[in-house]
Amino acid sequence: MIRLGCGMKGFIVGLVTAISEPSSTERASIDDLVKLVSADMARVNDTIISRTGSDVTMIPEVANHLISSGGKRLRPMLTLATAALSHYQGQGHIKLAASVEFMHTATLLHDDVVDMSEMRRGKKAARMLWGNEASVLVGDFLLGQAFKMMVEVGSLPCLDILSSAAAVIAEGEVMQLAAAKNTSTSEDDYLSVISAKTAALFGAACEVGPVLAKRGEHEIAACREYGVNLGIAFQLIDDALDYGGSSTNLGKNVGDDFREGKITLPIVLAVQRGSESERAFWRTTLEEGHIQEGDLEKAFELLRRHHALVDTIKRARHYGEKACAALDCFSPSEWTNALKHVVTFCIERAH
Repeated sequence: MIRLGCGMKGFIVGLVTAISEPSSTERASIDDLVKLVSADMARVNDTIISRTGSDVTMIPEVANHLISSGGKRLRPMLTLATAALSHYQGQGHIKLAASVEFMHTATLLHDDVVDMSEMRRGKKAARMLWGNEASVLVGDFLLGQAFKMMVEVGSLPCLDILSSAAAVIAEGEVMQLAAAKNTSTSEDDYLSVISAKTAALFGAACEVGPVLAKRGEHEIAACREYGVNLGIAFQLIDDALDYGGSSTNLGKNVGDDFREGKITLPIVLAVQRGSESERAFWRTTLEEGHIQEGDLEKAFELLRRHHALVDTIKRARHYGEKACAALDCFSPSEWTNALKHVVTFCIERAH
């Protein structure tokens, strides 16, 4: 069941009743992955701390505010895991994993400015404490450090993969701006946005491991496909949780996407399946920004009526299955098991 966050006054208890709870044997976490990469992650964390240093005091303050705020650092762990899965024996994966985390952190700093977000990971967004200008510029500093580390690794193919991902992520952000508050956005349009904005970094994080290990194209493509499909599933679950999760789990307020006029897949599905009067409601609230008392509850009701959250999670499961299937070209191991558990964990956040 998806739980409503505090302050929803118990509205629509059991908002997504059609989603069955997985059995205890199906439950998974990222604990296996965390244990397997713990030694390397300690080195990644040391690298992250050292590379946020600057004589400009505000830079480490702003960077560490977000970096130390409790994120799981899933993306750099995926880089370490796919390098190990590919039997990589060098040291370059440490700096590449740190680069991936810096790229992710930079996009979060930039996103919060674009979205005018007030919270991030349960804390005040950096822009609320230091201002928009500082958030953008510190994000740029982190991107610069990321590319510096990529160059130090000395792998031109890895530099190409991660720099290309950075460009695609920026394209995805611009695509999202174009789709913002546009209730006529199609499902294909939205999937294109999150494939660029979210899944591109997941895919690149997983791809550089086998590239460093000089594996064949089949294995490289498999790791990339795993990451891309995991990234799409991850984002779709986030979309669903914004309307049915808890503030504690989200690290932001439930319903923020609605208040910010964001068009996500649950909204796309509800608009497509709704009546003309319902579409008028979405235009008024999301496109025009005229949100009144009770509108969030009405949005919940329309999402429930048209099975928008249930079907968003079904689509996430579909992409999760594709992610797991991509690993089948590797012999079963503790690494493939851990990576498949990550997929289950990401989707089970909806329960």
